[in-house]
Amino acid sequence: MINGSRKVSTAYFTYGKEDELQMIRVAMLSFWHVHASDYAAQAERHPDTEIAAVWDEIPERGKTEAEKRGVKYYDRLEDLLEDSSIDAVIVDTPTSLHRDVMVGAALNGKHIFTEKVIAATAKEAREVIEAAKEADVKLTVSLPRLNDAYTLAIQQVLAQGTLGELTLVRTRLSHSGATAGWLPEHFFNEAECGGGALIDLGCHPMYLARLFLGVPDSVSATFGYVTGKEVEDNAVAVLKYGNGACAVVEAGFVNARSPFFIEIHGTKGTLLYGAPKTDRLYLSAEGTDGWQELPLGERRESAFEQWVGHIQNGTSADENVQLAYDLTRLMEASYRSVRESRPVRLEE
Repeated sequence: MINGSRKVSTAYFTYGKEDELQMIRVAMLSFWHVHASDYAAQAERHPDTEIAAVWDEIPERGKTEAEKRGVKYYDRLEDLLEDSSIDAVIVDTPTSLHRDVMVGAALNGKHIFTEKVIAATAKEAREVIEAAKEADVKLTVSLPRLNDAYTLAIQQVLAQGTLGELTLVRTRLSHSGATAGWLPEHFFNEAECGGGALIDLGCHPMYLARLFLGVPDSVSATFGYVTGKEVEDNAVAVLKYGNGACAVVEAGFVNARSPFFIEIHGTKGTLLYGAPKTDRLYLSAEGTDGWQELPLGERRESAFEQWVGHIQNGTSADENVQLAYDLTRLMEASYRSVRESRPVRLEE
């Protein structure tokens, strides 16, 4: 595996005779994650990117995906990363490989789009971020719900101070992947994933809670094992803040009819998004009559589209990377809380 011992200069994009940016040649690094095919489709649809190569820690799977797309398959990751014709990579490996794969990509000048979390630990996440910064490559993490219309609408209400001082945030996301049997078996492999429902599906409610309330002082988590898997399939994490506010983050693989849900409560009002109509945002606050449905505007461009823009414009996804780093810290604290049966302070 790449150990970060050698640095290759960053690949920069040049302009042609008509001053048009050249196509960004992207390599798919693994199809382990259930969303890998979705990211590949985004790369194929985007007018400025093309899939040029594939590597996978399971060669048979990688070769099949490469043949499907008519591109080269690399048996050795090192050889792909050293190929100067490859500009960028999409990382969908097991979480346990994230640090080595992304540090290696950065050291070889490849821009990086990755599935969450950045890495299994905050230490490894810092190593990835620092490697990308030093190599001047563009790192973006897939945190898709940051760009949805309801998130933007909620942020606008919070910025206006309509709810007063925030006291409680509850975010929930759950599906039936374990009970219905449609999640791949490797999603229950602790060594590869670093955990179960919380570190996978729970990332979304966790980074939204972080977005709305900020970084907490401490985290306490409780896990359930409804289907008897190696990892948790039912999880709750409680984030505690110095001003008395709390956030409750819920995730599970064992619920057939559980909708995505956001509650935000403050001293002057409440916002609700989700159940039972999952495309509605409601506000009840001082000066309003009962519950008022708020309009949702347009969603922001996807994290993948933003990544391409950062590559082309020489900008950086600073907010995205900071939120992704905090997400990794919150996940590490949650799992440590369960192992040690105590609240874990973020400063630890």
